[in-house]
Amino acid sequence: MTLVDNAVYVDGKRRTDPKSLDETFELMRESNGMAWIGLYRPDDNEIQSVASEFGLHHLAVEDAMKGHQRAKLERYEETLFAVLRPARYLDDEEKVEFGELHVFVGRDFVVTVRHAESPNLGIVRRRLEASPELLAMGPQAVLYAILDEVVDEYEPVVNGLENDIDEIEDELFGGDPDVSRRIYELHREVIEFQRATQPLQIMMESLLRGSDKYNVEEELGRRLRDVHDHVIRLVEQVNTFRTLLQNALTVHSTLVAQRQNEEMTRMTETSLAQNEEVKRISSWAAILFAPTLVASVYGMNFDVMPELHWTLGYPFALVLMFALGAALYWAFKRNKWL
Repeated sequence: MTLVDNAVYVDGKRRTDPKSLDETFELMRESNGMAWIGLYRPDDNEIQSVASEFGLHHLAVEDAMKGHQRAKLERYEETLFAVLRPARYLDDEEKVEFGELHVFVGRDFVVTVRHAESPNLGIVRRRLEASPELLAMGPQAVLYAILDEVVDEYEPVVNGLENDIDEIEDELFGGDPDVSRRIYELHREVIEFQRATQPLQIMMESLLRGSDKYNVEEELGRRLRDVHDHVIRLVEQVNTFRTLLQNALTVHSTLVAQRQNEEMTRMTETSLAQNEEVKRISSWAAILFAPTLVASVYGMNFDVMPELHWTLGYPFALVLMFALGAALYWAFKRNKWL
């Protein structure tokens, strides 16, 4: 059902509960009261019916029908059109879910078009109905209450993001291979949150500037300033989150580069150590090869060979083997292969 709640208020008190939009329009005219119509994902016919009755601007109606709008506040003659981007933090998934809320505020009506579960406008309505003196201030009091609820619902989101950033800072130096993906995803959420919250500051300033022009009650003005203060602190926190995550990305890149350099250094040291071992093995192999070569030559058993029948031939061969080995050992030692 798209018509979530629908009532006509007179002097801040709920007088009637119409069953249809047509009945609402009729009762509102008869009682000179304020209509507050709450729609949840309405179809085009319902929006067009409201637009026709209240004379809503076609551009604002088109935005409400299409959805996916940026947060903004626009005035079309005597009608205010606000687009809000409420958010809620999903603890199980550790993610932020964003919604969209359109609010039309006229001289004697408020129309809310909600495209997500958040915010809970039922809470807003009950709170205002419990304060008839505030609700009697008219449609702008309803807009204030909606803004206040949206900003209040941002608080758990801020706490959830802050906790996620703390966890990332712990994981950053733990060598977790998935930390880069989590930083990127969280950074994207913070940017989306920033797009939802930053326009609120301009919107609140615009409402405060128009307080005198549109005869906003002094008490309501004070409440709007309080919401404005909350928005300023919220925007500062979100900006800090984005800076922290950008720094985390930089630090992570530095740590990855440092680990890669350390790995390359270890590989280079290992390669150098292996080269030294190869030098030593090669040197000893050459030293042992020299006497083997001499012994192999004299072991051919040919009859005609130099010094074969010489009395000193055997000692000479031994001395030659030793001398060749010693010469190679000295040469390798001099070149620091041994």
